[in-house]
Amino acid sequence: MPYDLVIVGSGAAGLAAGLYARRYQMKTLVFTGEFGGETATAGKIENYPGILSIDGYDLMKTMKGQVETIGGEVREGWVKEIKKQGQFFSLTTDTDTVQAFTVILAIGAKRRHLGLSNEKELTGRGVHYCTTCDGPLYGGKTIAMVGGGDSSVKGVNFLGEYAKKIFFIVRGKEVVAEPINMEQMKKLGDKVEVLLETEVKEIIGEQKLEKIILSKPHQGLSELALDGLFVEIGFDPDQTFTKQLGLETDSHGYLTVDNLMRTNIPGVFGGGDATNFFGRFKQDITAAALGSVAATSAYEYYKTLDIKK
Repeated sequence: MPYDLVIVGSGAAGLAAGLYARRYQMKTLVFTGEFGGETATAGKIENYPGILSIDGYDLMKTMKGQVETIGGEVREGWVKEIKKQGQFFSLTTDTDTVQAFTVILAIGAKRRHLGLSNEKELTGRGVHYCTTCDGPLYGGKTIAMVGGGDSSVKGVNFLGEYAKKIFFIVRGKEVVAEPINMEQMKKLGDKVEVLLETEVKEIIGEQKLEKIILSKPHQGLSELALDGLFVEIGFDPDQTFTKQLGLETDSHGYLTVDNLMRTNIPGVFGGGDATNFFGRFKQDITAAALGSVAATSAYEYYKTLDIKK
């Protein structure tokens, strides 16, 4: 039997959608992809209402438990293809194919890379994109963070618990972050050195990262010897299913949705960071809100279908 709803993605949006869909008594399946999305590797979260402080991964486990407790199915796996087949949508993973009357795409966004030669080869060997995953490896080491926004400042604050020295490389003329996070970074003192209007031009290393080449000299030198390089320069939308389904997107590639999270394809809904509904403001609380709206819209659409069970 087809599912009433299949949700692609298990971040805050996907799991919130699963919770609400089950409360509407929809037969619901959540495909995790990378479990918990970006929240699972965000480290400590202190701005989710009702919770003083919680690790991002623990928050996602709690939300997953809520979905499963009321009968939702959460399954590991990556959806590779979605097709419209008559009244159903067919979703194919590496191992099987399922059918659903409605689909919510809560697929988030992908971390942006620098796009430099040698970057891919040295990923995991000195070049990293997750501070909470890899930061503890650099106790007493010299590292750099490439960024300039709030996420990168939070990353610097986390890395400050381990690293001996952090070079904060910022392309813009200033760092833009929440005041509370900026204040915390200032408390790190000389451990953090901010290099404004500077970019990484090259990444040098054979078996591991050795150094980087800067766009302008620092203390008379264009080379900076490093043990580790962390990149936190934003995200690009995942457009895996836009061409498959003919979904409309905005100029940046995010799903175009109305205020009820409906896409241009009936039965397909967006949620969370897969959309640009709140612009650049992307938080767990907004993702969860959009996921719950998407589930409500999926339910309302589902009720209009002539389904014979």
